Amino acid sequence: MSFTIRKLDHVQLAAPRGSENTARKFYSDILQMREIEKPEVLKKRGGAWFQFGSNQLHIGIEEPFQPAKKAHPAFEVESLEDLKLYLKERDVNFLEDPHLPGAERVYVEDPFGNRLEFLEWE
Repeated sequence: MSFTIRKLDHVQLAAPRGSENTARKFYSDILQMREIEKPEVLKKRGGAWFQFGSNQLHIGIEEPFQPAKKAHPAFEVESLEDLKLYLKERDVNFLEDPHLPGAERVYVEDPFGNRLEFLEWE
């Protein structure tokens, strides 16, 4: 049997029950991802889905909830310096990490404590 993995379809992060509005405020309002509608059959599970470019980020409800502190999605950005200024203006903390050769990057925690990486390649 022969197969090919073509692309990453989406990334899912977990959040606690009842946190959909908090997810919307962070991922839509601050990170400017567009919320997309979940399929009807999945709506009852809660959570929210977001799109940026051709990629999707799904926030799923998990009980008991535990944030992903090490495992994380990494988002390539244009103008990391502008992103850092933008985050500062919105009181979103980030940690700079100079340890990846050829890239500048920062780590952000979403409102639920999940780790997010934003990087710009030289």
